[in-house]
Amino acid sequence: MCDTIVATPEVTQDGVMLFGKSSDREPNEAQHMLYLPAADHPAGSRVQCTYIEIPQVNHTNAILLSKPFWIWGGEMGVNEHGVAIGNEAVFTKIPYVKEGQLIGMDMLRLALERAASAQEAVKVITDLLAALGQGGNCGLNHKTYYHNTFLIADPQEAWVLETADRHWAAKRVQGVNTISNCLTIGNEWDLSSPDLVHFAIERRWCKSSEDFDFADCYSDFLYTTFSDSRARCQRSTEQLTQNKGELTPQILFSVLRDHEKPLETYRPDQGIFGADLCMHAGFGPVRISQTAGSLVSHLSKKNQTHFFTGTAAPCTSIFKPVWMDTSLPDMGPAPTSIFNADTLFWRHEVLHRAILRDYTHRIRAYATERDKLEREFVEAALKRANDPVDQRNTFVAESFSQAESMEAYWLEELSKLPIQTRSNPLHSYAWRKFNRMAEMPELP
Repeated sequence: MCDTIVATPEVTQDGVMLFGKSSDREPNEAQHMLYLPAADHPAGSRVQCTYIEIPQVNHTNAILLSKPFWIWGGEMGVNEHGVAIGNEAVFTKIPYVKEGQLIGMDMLRLALERAASAQEAVKVITDLLAALGQGGNCGLNHKTYYHNTFLIADPQEAWVLETADRHWAAKRVQGVNTISNCLTIGNEWDLSSPDLVHFAIERRWCKSSEDFDFADCYSDFLYTTFSDSRARCQRSTEQLTQNKGELTPQILFSVLRDHEKPLETYRPDQGIFGADLCMHAGFGPVRISQTAGSLVSHLSKKNQTHFFTGTAAPCTSIFKPVWMDTSLPDMGPAPTSIFNADTLFWRHEVLHRAILRDYTHRIRAYATERDKLEREFVEAALKRANDPVDQRNTFVAESFSQAESMEAYWLEELSKLPIQTRSNPLHSYAWRKFNRMAEMPELP
């Protein structure tokens, strides 16, 4: 389960496109931040994706990804031209191809590498679909098959692209727009696959083009319902709409952190159904995912500023600034599903999982300081966006270092707090299992 959000320039505070995405994966499916420079490739080159090898293009853009450690592609990312993309799993009536083909995360990376605008990215993905299709397992420990939707933005425009196997529809969006794990395009779109409507009529999903609705005709009812995607989509849309004209990166942070309930009353250990924008895993077959990484991008025309967590659960994480032309700080080796204190992702997991032991009281101990630190990061980063690259490099390194220092301090302070409200037994059982699988150290 994932959520991707966008606000076009006419509804943001400073007239700049804003993009955000949270990636929901299995609890131990570490997210890896990866920078890849622009490159030229010899004629006839091929590139190995997650499952298949495909022809390479002559030139690939510089990109920055946040990706599941074992997958070639990314859940979200940006490129040197200011294109930002997030993808979502969607569940349709068309049977999924289980043999390894291109998966949605591969298509996302390929689009970032090959496109210089949002509309070009739509064409890259739809051309790949027409030529190669999509399919293959997308789960680490739990085999998962699905089709994909994408929210794609650049400094000037944003597009929603929704697919069902090789069929697709794309719509340019203005104002605020959000996607979760459901098809949202109805009977209006700007671009589509040639047989989109005819295919549905052939299968008697609708009677004619007059009563065709893409989401209604192609959606699988059961999986779409259990993903709680429509409720999450409505929730994120409402929050963005309420702040039209005043939207800032910090507001998008708060949307991706949303639990619907106030901080004082929210408890991630309650319930075995349901899903929030900030996802926490729990007990039961429909609560096997948590938010593993998040991104908010300020897509100005001159030099885009990106804020990545690089860590799980945005409510417990810090969004940190980076630019495409700056270096990523040393975050250790690429993480795996096993705890490694040398990696940023797993160092943060100690804090995250310690908070889960008494979420209500422990998160409140530092949420205000977290917000203050991020506010300082955003204000400084946007002021420095056009400074010389060496100065911004220093700022990025200092921001990541300060965030790590603050998390270490908060962990030490939390360890002094007694557990006031213990998690329910089923939730505790689930997390003991997750921790055992990851070989986590003892938590305070």
